[in-house]
Parts: sequence; structure tokens; C-alpha cells
Amino acid sequence: MPPLHALAIFAAGMAAGAINTLVGSGTLITFPILLAFGYPPVTANVSNTIGLVPGSVAGAIGYRRELAGQRARAIRFATASTVGGIVGAVLLLSLPASAFKDIVPAFIIIALVLIVLQPRLAVALDARRAGRAREGDHPGPTSLLAVFASGVYGGYFGAAQGIMLLAILGLSLPDEDLQRVNALKVVLAGLVNLVAGIIFIFAAHVAWLPALLIAIGSIIGGIAAARWGRRLPAPALRAVIVVVGITAIIRLI
Repeated sequence: MPPLHALAIFAAGMAAGAINTLVGSGTLITFPILLAFGYPPVTANVSNTIGLVPGSVAGAIGYRRELAGQRARAIRFATASTVGGIVGAVLLLSLPASAFKDIVPAFIIIALVLIVLQPRLAVALDARRAGRAREGDHPGPTSLLAVFASGVYGGYFGAAQGIMLLAILGLSLPDEDLQRVNALKVVLAGLVNLVAGIIFIFAAHVAWLPALLIAIGSIIGGIAAARWGRRLPAPALRAVIVVVGITAIIRLI
């Protein structure tokens, strides 16, 4: 691998680790980079999924204060996420590679729309949070089903899974602080990547050097985002993600 390619993948991993901790769309940074350097779409997706797991762990550790007291709900949601992630990973490996290449541009478009609408979603969630009574630590079947569906999506292709989870959790836990909701999101999205990554290690072709570079970068990015990342200007961050996402669509098509 040329040194410049390695540096670019490492930098993309740092950015993705930070973005996943803050919002949840880091795949739209690392996945297009791997495509641009000639990796097949499925291999790029598999390697990216594995590489981003350590960054999610780092982000969860950084949010450990916000995670305190959420054990009961976290176990319920984590069960739904785990099952969904397994289903999504199996679908990725079972369906033809051509299906992935045909489906993913639509997924990226959905992800970009969610990113653009994220400020409005945040306002809507805040309004709903202010207008409803707390539901407690026991999410209902609808919430668990929605988290399961986001896990299926994340196991298949994880871009903007975090934004989906923020919306689901924000509606499910209307009286909860948004930072605590985001901390739970980091754990659930990371868990989906973990279970999918374990399956990919044993059943898919992994480009290990890019995965390692993304992993190291994502750890640094995840730690930095949990400590200081809230200071980044959100509009600039969204603009970068949209540009990278459009580039990925063009590359796939």
C-alpha cells in the first residue's frame, strides 16, 4: 500500500471515529476512501465495519459518565441491536455482491437526507421530550422493533445508523438528557459493528491493513470526540459528510 493511501485511510478512520461518537455517519468517510483506492464494495464495507469497532469502544468509554444508571434499558436495547446486527451481516454475505452495489447508493441517499435533516430531527426530539412524561427504563415493543431494524441496517451497511438510533431513542426516552441518549447510541451502534465484524472475520474477505489503519484512527477520533468534539461546528461537519457521501454514490454508480 502506498504511504499516502495509508495516511489517507488512517485520517479517514480518525474522522469516522469522531463522527460516529458525535452523530453517527462515519462510514460515509471511510467507505468512499476504500472505494477510491480500488477495494471492491463488499470488501470495503466489511473492512470498514471491523475497523470502526475500536472507535466505538473508545467513544463509549469517553461517555461512561453519561451511561451511568442506564444498565436496564441498555440490556434490552442491546439485545435487539445484537440480533439485528447478526441478521444484517448474514444478509450481506448471503446476497450477491451485485445486490450490495445496487442497494447501497439508495442507503447512502437515505443517510445523506438524515444528515441534512438532523437539526430538524433534534428540534423535534427536544419538543417531544419537553411535552411527554418519562417512560422509564422499560422500552416498549415498538421501540425494540425499531432498534432491531436499525441493527439490521447497520449490520448490512452502517452509514447513518447512529442518526437513526438517535431518533429512535429520543422518541422512546422523551424525558432523557440528549447526551445520555447519545451515549446509549454509541454503545448500540458499536455493538452492531462488533457482532457483524465477528461474523465477517470468519466468513468474509477482509482487507486487514486498511481495517487496522481505520481501527487505530477511529480510537483516536472516538476519544477526542468524547472529550472535545462537541465544540466542532455542526454545519461544517454535515457539509463534509454530504460531499463525501455524494462522492461515494458517484463511485458506486
